[in-house]
Amino acid sequence: MTDPFKITEPTVISFSGGRTSGYMLWRVLQSNNGLPSEGIVCFANTGKEDEATLRFVKACQENWNVPIVWLEYQNGEKRYKVVDFDTASRNGEPFEMLIEYKKYLPNPVTRFCTAELKIRTLNRYLKDLGWEHDENSDWIGIRADEPRRAAKVDKSRVPLFVDGVTAKDVGAFWKAQPFDLELPNINGKTFHGNCDLCFLKGYPQTLSLIQEKPDRAIWWAKMETKIQSSGQFQGDGARFRKDRPSYARMMNFAQTQGDMFATEEESIACYCGD
Repeated sequence: MTDPFKITEPTVISFSGGRTSGYMLWRVLQSNNGLPSEGIVCFANTGKEDEATLRFVKACQENWNVPIVWLEYQNGEKRYKVVDFDTASRNGEPFEMLIEYKKYLPNPVTRFCTAELKIRTLNRYLKDLGWEHDENSDWIGIRADEPRRAAKVDKSRVPLFVDGVTAKDVGAFWKAQPFDLELPNINGKTFHGNCDLCFLKGYPQTLSLIQEKPDRAIWWAKMETKIQSSGQFQGDGARFRKDRPSYARMMNFAQTQGDMFATEEESIACYCGD
């Protein structure tokens, strides 16, 4: 059987900063005796990742001696910049710049945040390097127990899925490592990962995360208020989601409720991955 982690052509490893994509990167390094010249690892920071995610990306770089290019969206002619752990945004600056450029908010139907902050930011950087890059060809961390996500992409892009890797396998791997992502692992999922209060997360999950740390909701509430006060949008473009309360109302509500992780509501799958 052909090794699905073997790199034989120019390949981008899209590292979300989660355990699954981190494990994928480790398998790539094992199969190729390090990162081959035709491979590049990129982490696109939105500015809304948990600080633990940034520490984890840095730890992978240092413990595995692998170069990881840190990228951020920015407005202007170039539309991206290269950063590192020390200079990476922590307060949603790239995301806010994108919202200012678009003049409306992303939502489950129009997820321009993923396309611009991650996919196209990587694409612009790689094209500046001279790569003939197809933004739909990056390797992403989708496991065998995520068949609905895997169904949307070419199988050459999801080596973990092809190899039958599950959340249980990923969890066992990180338990055996000298370092790990310092975020809770709940039934194989890292609910705190990616953008801290991403509108694709389930409602009970979002409330629980706000209750745990109310400050998480401040930026999201600010963005909704900012767009609504502009008067340009009163519909979908004025809210991250119209099928649930605003982030300001959720922040007020969550501080009076108990822990809600026990209530199930499936989050919407996103390119960002785990």
